[in-house]
Amino acid sequence: MKFKIGDKAVYPSHGLGIIKSIETKEIFGVTQKFYVFEVIASGATFMIPTNAPEKSGIRALISRKDINNVYSILKSPCVPYKTSWNKKFKFLNDKLRTGSIEEIAEVIRDLNPKSTMKKDLSFGEKKMFDKAKSLLVSEISAVSSKNACDIEEDLQKILVSVQ
Repeated sequence: MKFKIGDKAVYPSHGLGIIKSIETKEIFGVTQKFYVFEVIASGATFMIPTNAPEKSGIRALISRKDINNVYSILKSPCVPYKTSWNKKFKFLNDKLRTGSIEEIAEVIRDLNPKSTMKKDLSFGEKKMFDKAKSLLVSEISAVSSKNACDIEEDLQKILVSVQ
């Protein structure tokens, strides 16, 4: 995948960002080109080699038609985990780190307090749920050109309706 300056992309665990520039650097005597990627939410900047961006996990934004697939995942039944809390937490955290929009949606679905709990989420689960929601909302907002607040409202309606 090749990006151009100004392209929006998603960097796993950090979310939506923009390719600010393409720079050439010499590292250990080897000259290489890098994308300079700036995360929109935090302003953090990363340099990603242009010759193998897929190794870093950076990817293009989803398409508009993929949004319906994400919403279908959110509406699907929560997956029950028959394992210890810490193994479930690690499994969901690993999904979140992939950067895959489908896996992020699965994390939200599986941690949705409305469908999963007779008790509240733990602090770590709540933090993971909020991070996943933030990643999802920012990408869908960028793809659909809708306000993030509207996307969050739509998401909340879906999550409340799931039984």
